[in-house]
This record gives sequence, C-alpha cells and structure tokens, in this order.
Amino acid sequence: MKRQTAIDYFGSIPKLAQALKITYEAVRQWGDEVPELRQYQLEKLTDGALKAGQESRPQSVA
Repeated sequence: MKRQTAIDYFGSIPKLAQALKITYEAVRQWGDEVPELRQYQLEKLTDGALKAGQESRPQSVA
C-alpha cells in the first residue's frame, strides 16, 4: 500500500499517525510504501477499506 493512499484516507499525516498511535515523524520515515505490519494494522482499523499488500484508492472518511 502506498503511503499517500493511507494519508488520503485519513486526510493528513497527523490524523494517520494518531490513528496508528505513532508519531508524525514515524510516518514521514516510511518512504513511498507503508511498512507491511502497518498495512495490516490499517486494514483492520479501516474495516478493510485499505487493503494490505495492494494499491487501492478507497473513499476518504473526511
């Protein structure tokens, strides 16, 4: 999953970081791809709107 896809879903880096209970700086260090374990965490947090291991463009919650 692309980092930008997750950011777009949550609306901003701070909101994404808050949802994952991590820092803004941690999200900034990811590069283009969300780390694999974070992808699974995001899939669970979004009830499958974001899928681990694939690139998709879900509708934003914002």
